[in-house]
Amino acid sequence: MNDSPPDVITSAHGVAVAEADERQLLKTMNWYDGFVMTLSNPGFIIANLGYTTGQVGAAGALTVWLGSMVIAVLQNKIYTEPATMFPEHAGGIPMYAFEGWRSRFSPAGPMSAIGYWAGWSSVLAIFGLTTGGLVQAQWFPSQTWSVAHIVHLDLARVIAIALIIALWIVNSMGVKPMKIMGYLTGSLLFVPLFLLMVVPFFLSDFSLSHLSWGFAGAAGSTWGAVQLALVWLYLNAWSAYGIEVCATFAPEYHDTEQDTSKALIRSAMFCLAVYAILPVALGGVVSQQAMAQAPLGFYADLLHREIGAGWSDIVIVCMIGSFLLGMNAASAGGARTLYGMSRSGMTIKWFDHLNKHNVPNRGMYVDVTLNILAVLFLPTTVAVLAASNMGYVVCHVFALSAVLLLRKDRPELHRPLRLSTPWLWVAGLLAAFNAVLIVVGSTSFAMTGYGGIRELLVGVGLLATGCALYAYRRVVQDKQRFTFRTHIPAVVNSAVLPSTVEDAA
Repeated sequence: MNDSPPDVITSAHGVAVAEADERQLLKTMNWYDGFVMTLSNPGFIIANLGYTTGQVGAAGALTVWLGSMVIAVLQNKIYTEPATMFPEHAGGIPMYAFEGWRSRFSPAGPMSAIGYWAGWSSVLAIFGLTTGGLVQAQWFPSQTWSVAHIVHLDLARVIAIALIIALWIVNSMGVKPMKIMGYLTGSLLFVPLFLLMVVPFFLSDFSLSHLSWGFAGAAGSTWGAVQLALVWLYLNAWSAYGIEVCATFAPEYHDTEQDTSKALIRSAMFCLAVYAILPVALGGVVSQQAMAQAPLGFYADLLHREIGAGWSDIVIVCMIGSFLLGMNAASAGGARTLYGMSRSGMTIKWFDHLNKHNVPNRGMYVDVTLNILAVLFLPTTVAVLAASNMGYVVCHVFALSAVLLLRKDRPELHRPLRLSTPWLWVAGLLAAFNAVLIVVGSTSFAMTGYGGIRELLVGVGLLATGCALYAYRRVVQDKQRFTFRTHIPAVVNSAVLPSTVEDAA
């Protein structure tokens, strides 16, 4: 009989270890559960493709969307190494940045984590507004009332706020309701995907000649065209790179090492196909001008042409399901990132808490509150994206470079899926390229017409907030001296661990 207090457990080696909270994330997921969460990515491109095509044409949109996804696929491959090195870390790629950078620049971890959280959390506002806009365009086109002073309020925003609250309730009830919601909405996604990716090729007016190249006209010069392409690659990173979300659930997979790797690779291949086909299918039947005038409304017109007004109602419902899937993944992933940050000492202890359903609900409180504020105060979905995207790309820069730093600083760590040397070069090049995207994109996204200095300041402010919360945790809550470099404790030599297999790819 164990007479230890409830906040003390005994390890397998007979060592008593104090626990602040005996609840832990449960291992209830398979790789395909993580894959379902990444089905939100097709919803991302559906929500934003009209904005891109409206400015740079279908051929230009194909270039930047497919380019973004190719980068994402390469990154997903690279993340398989750290994902299997730190299977206990909740929160995904920010935790890799934390492990790789903390002995060199400790604020890199909290900056990455808050940036990652902001990038995923903003999905609630973006997809909420997108869904609200579709509902209004399809069923309530005459409801045009709006308030647009300091606060922006209309029917679409009311719907968005209601959905944000509803998804919070579902996710706070545990992993099982989250998975059920994921499978229900994920299955609905394939109906609009078929109608938007396959059927357009069989319409009588489909033509590849409609795939216009609009960079030169939109930018006015060669450098302007390059700059505009980099800006859209920067903005699209928020969407395409999101296939790494399945790594966020690493501690909850039955077989963390194998399931995490399978989910990362298989989700990447599926989304690559979607991002390659969708811009061509839609650009072949919908003009650039039509998308520019109605970046979301053109879907309703296209579906009317394909299947008639009656059936289009059902398909719009399926499209909304795909957006709810994205909101579901964002609510779950964002909350786990804040929980993982707190567990690793990167933010305040308040987030290190699981409710009775073993869900990090306090992070969800913050997600709901800030996304409702974003819906009310930011004018467009792309403005929300622009404000949150900087930190998300910063996170990838730190996470990719962390793979290299871990090889140099901690070669003794066990690497179940060890990348070959060429992949390390790819990691370095992608980290550098993403850094260029940050410099050009964050200072130039006014070129798209959907953002400006306010969104830039919000992005910088988020990174500063992450650093401030980290400093508060170290100095006030942990009673430690704030330093820019932290000591890494010794680990067991890898010689006593199972052998690793060099990735031959």
